[in-house]
Amino acid sequence: MSPEFQILIINATCLAIGYFGIYPALARKSLVAVGLGDLVVSGVALGTAGALFWGAGAEFRLIGLSVNWFVFALTTLIAMGLPLFLWFARRHGLGPGDDK
Repeated sequence: MSPEFQILIINATCLAIGYFGIYPALARKSLVAVGLGDLVVSGVALGTAGALFWGAGAEFRLIGLSVNWFVFALTTLIAMGLPLFLWFARRHGLGPGDDK
């Protein structure tokens, strides 16, 4: 399995657990709660990728560019997570001022 695919699987798994498991179970859903959850989920995803690839010398290709594991993991995590966040926020009516 390629290193890129491994990171994509890690990102997809962490995002799926967050958006289909943890966030729907929150008693009070808000942008702040989901944002804090995203920080934790992102930390887990980046930590897992780092444990696998930090210092390994693996090369990652992102839109034709050679990047390190961190840039690849963070960029793909954002690209995969943003549509999920927008869908979740719209579905649960989250927006500015929802914490009041």
